[in-house]
Amino acid sequence: MKNLFSYSLATAAILLFNSCATNPVTGKRDINFVSEEQEVAMGMQADPGIVAQFGLVQNPTLQKFIQEKGQQMAAISHRPNLKYEFKIVDSPILNAFAVPGGYVYFTRGIMAHFNSEAQFAGVLGHEIGHVTARHSAQQQSKSTLAQVLLIGGMIASPTLANYGNELMQGAGLLFLKFGRDDERQSDELGVEYSTKIGYDASHMADFFQTLQRQTEQSGQGQIPEWQSTHPDPANRYTTVHQLADQWKQKTSATNLKEGRDSYLRMLEGLIYGEDPKQGFVENSIFYHPELKFQFPIPAGWKHQNSPQQVQMAPADGKAMMFLRLAQGTSLEAAAQKMLTDNQLQALESKQVTVNGLPALAVISQQAPQQQQQQQQAQQQQTPPIQALSYFIQYGGNIYNITGVTAATDFNTYFPAFSATATNFRQLTDQEKINRKPEVVRIKTVRTAGTLSQVLQSYNVPSKRFDEMAILNGMQLSDRIAANTLIKVIEK
Repeated sequence: MKNLFSYSLATAAILLFNSCATNPVTGKRDINFVSEEQEVAMGMQADPGIVAQFGLVQNPTLQKFIQEKGQQMAAISHRPNLKYEFKIVDSPILNAFAVPGGYVYFTRGIMAHFNSEAQFAGVLGHEIGHVTARHSAQQQSKSTLAQVLLIGGMIASPTLANYGNELMQGAGLLFLKFGRDDERQSDELGVEYSTKIGYDASHMADFFQTLQRQTEQSGQGQIPEWQSTHPDPANRYTTVHQLADQWKQKTSATNLKEGRDSYLRMLEGLIYGEDPKQGFVENSIFYHPELKFQFPIPAGWKHQNSPQQVQMAPADGKAMMFLRLAQGTSLEAAAQKMLTDNQLQALESKQVTVNGLPALAVISQQAPQQQQQQQQAQQQQTPPIQALSYFIQYGGNIYNITGVTAATDFNTYFPAFSATATNFRQLTDQEKINRKPEVVRIKTVRTAGTLSQVLQSYNVPSKRFDEMAILNGMQLSDRIAANTLIKVIEK
């Protein structure tokens, strides 16, 4: 162990010596094991998986807007040489993120909650700042160094995580958690960049309050990437206002834009919340109106829906379950491909029917060779993975519902796996099939009053008043002048 540790330190020293690069933002030397070419390649590799995971919002106006503003801001950034890509992905969650090499993504959920071009521009600058300051590349470098130093006793990720990799291509990049210093630096860059392209960066601070209020209302941490590692919102609000004033003075800027009405008009008709046609959950039942199927989600389990598959997992994280389309022309061929792709071997297989639908049920376990390699890589003994898979033929497709856990926990989770798979059935409820999405509607206030009074005049249910106040970045007691634009949600 002593010799191994000495070797690791020597290797780390060589890597450190050869891996210092000048940070484009600070001008200082940073430890970085990722070259710019590698950084760009990482982004290019991650992008197709991210787009496949979420899908793109079919809104040419908003997609053109984010591209134009993104390219304008990239041109005045510290790394204008990169080939940047800016996209709005089809997720209701409030989030914005960047991956190495200049790939920046905003969700439709966060786009709906901006109330001006200036708010959007501040967050856009923040995300570009993560790219220009090479924060994501540095995270990769820190990970590499940690692996070198801890090579003798490294604790690897649980084997279970390997089976979620298809879904989350690039997810390690997508949800990198940056330290508070990185976040503060990106806030500073967001102020700088948005000011330089003509926006009043003080409005960026207002949006942090919207994020904080949304988190408190949900009670579920819907924006963990913004809140868990970011500076305290109250301090952040004050700091960003101070930075905005400083950059106004530095640039001698006058007539900086807010762009409230122009931004709100672009939101007209944007889908808000879950899009029912892609599937939705109600009373722990997942419904897919277009493919016309339904199945239950185990009580207390969380879920994530995407165009590729539905993921489910209990709070303890000891199991996962997914539904996705299987590949193959028959149930047997689909099962064999899934087993081969995941290096599993069948322990038991039988033909069954699921609510009148032809199906194949398979219990499988991690192949011995794969298990041995996994243990050697981790330098520790871990139980093999065991899975229950159902392959169900319906509507011209073969659906694969698979539950995965450690073999030692398989009997514990088997009832939940089985109940979900065996209750897959045809969706016939016309109300669910014809469910329409909620969309953002932009209204012009005709009569001055408080936001509460204005919402009431548009027949917004009182139970949604707080939600609409957050969506508009206002308080219910705020006075709204006539001819002001506001957002409401309608079917």
